[in-house]
Amino acid sequence: MGERAVSLSSLGLTARSGANPRITGIAVDNRQIRNGFLFAAMPGSRVHGATFIQYALEMGAAAILTDPAGARIAAAALAASDAALVVTDAPREALARTAAIWFGAQPATMVAVTGTNGKTSVSTFVRQIWMEMDLPAVNLGTTGVEGAWTAPLAHTTPEPITLHRTLAAAFAEGITHAAMEASSHGLDQRRLDGVTLTAAGFTNFTQDHLDYHASFDAYFDAKAGLFARVLPEDGVAVINIDDPRGIDMAAIAKARGCAVLTVGRDGGDLHLDAQRMDATGQDVRFSYRGKTYQTRLNLIGGFQADNVMLAAGLVIACGGEPARVFETLVHLKTVRGRMQLAATRDNGAAVFVDYAHTPDAIATALAAMRPHVMGRLVAIVGAGGDRDRAKRPLMGQAAADHADLVIVTDDNPRSEDPAAIRAAVLQGAPGAFEVGDRAEAILRGIDALGPGDALLIAGKGHETGQTVGDDVLPFDDVEQASVAVAALDGRLA
Repeated sequence: MGERAVSLSSLGLTARSGANPRITGIAVDNRQIRNGFLFAAMPGSRVHGATFIQYALEMGAAAILTDPAGARIAAAALAASDAALVVTDAPREALARTAAIWFGAQPATMVAVTGTNGKTSVSTFVRQIWMEMDLPAVNLGTTGVEGAWTAPLAHTTPEPITLHRTLAAAFAEGITHAAMEASSHGLDQRRLDGVTLTAAGFTNFTQDHLDYHASFDAYFDAKAGLFARVLPEDGVAVINIDDPRGIDMAAIAKARGCAVLTVGRDGGDLHLDAQRMDATGQDVRFSYRGKTYQTRLNLIGGFQADNVMLAAGLVIACGGEPARVFETLVHLKTVRGRMQLAATRDNGAAVFVDYAHTPDAIATALAAMRPHVMGRLVAIVGAGGDRDRAKRPLMGQAAADHADLVIVTDDNPRSEDPAAIRAAVLQGAPGAFEVGDRAEAILRGIDALGPGDALLIAGKGHETGQTVGDDVLPFDDVEQASVAVAALDGRLA
């Protein structure tokens, strides 16, 4: 970033003093500041970034971007410096747009998906459809950057500098199409405000993240920002109208002037008419603008058909020819950690791993598995520490309502007492077994499987670590399930 320099004003920023220094880079971490950098001192949940303005100036920052509170916090340091000061009531939005201008490129066709559940699956399916259509594509989100170009990501929706650096790198690698997840945190913090979208999708809305958002309404408003603010007026909103809040999202998009393409079972432009389940997937029948189609989905879970329909709708919204889009659906593959077949016992019992970590996601996953399973349905559930506590008994209840046998275990306890978290989950599933050690819980769950049974290991999905205190211990549900099956069926001998 330090190899070039542009004026502060060319980044869309105006300093209080009228100064217009040459900017050689942007950073939100004062430790990354170099001579000529713009330091974005953002308000944080615990510490205001303005606390570090003095250090940024000592490192050679040429300009500071912050809010009025930040300017007050660092008033003394700023008064003693000739660095340009940009103060705005919307510093996160300013940072997002500045980062977009600084990095200067993104894939030409981009979509974003929001909703409580299904974001990763929908964005991954969008990318798979594009690649089946021979278009160089990636998806960005919980599982990193995947597709025709790959890269790691630390957050579902990265902060703007990381996001736009990644998008520019993807563009440089020849990526023309990208699908990204839009988390409520990312939308609330304006991380997507500098991204130019062709279309945006809405999956569903259920309880989650009330540890971050002040209320259920605030959580909804954060997600609605994708359609009320980020999606341009000439963009297309693709909305699941089966969800009770889908109508609200469609109305918000229409009020902005966006075209709306609806997806649903009870109506919609892209309408799912029927499903027939079997042990390895499902056949689906659907219609689009008066024409009926039928295809095979090698995916477990009825809800996956909803995700596929939304993904197809997004590709169509971006100009994909409908019949060609629908031809690709038979080739879609399970998303890593999303209703993923992890192992199969010698007696035919199947073990699945899924990222379901909300009450609705657990209920949906188990209910969707039921038509595929001839025997008993066993569920392993837990809840993460330092997150929404109200959902814990609801998660236990969801598992108890939909599974024949429930084992409550540890997820990512983080700084909390694991036993206390398990006790909260057990309040909703009083008949469940409690096995604190996750590896032992998986072993016991698999050992309980008879012919025709199936096990769902919920909560961690694609994750390869378990956070206990400040430590991240290696742990992969898929790997653990494979080892347990091998041990129980005598394959390790």
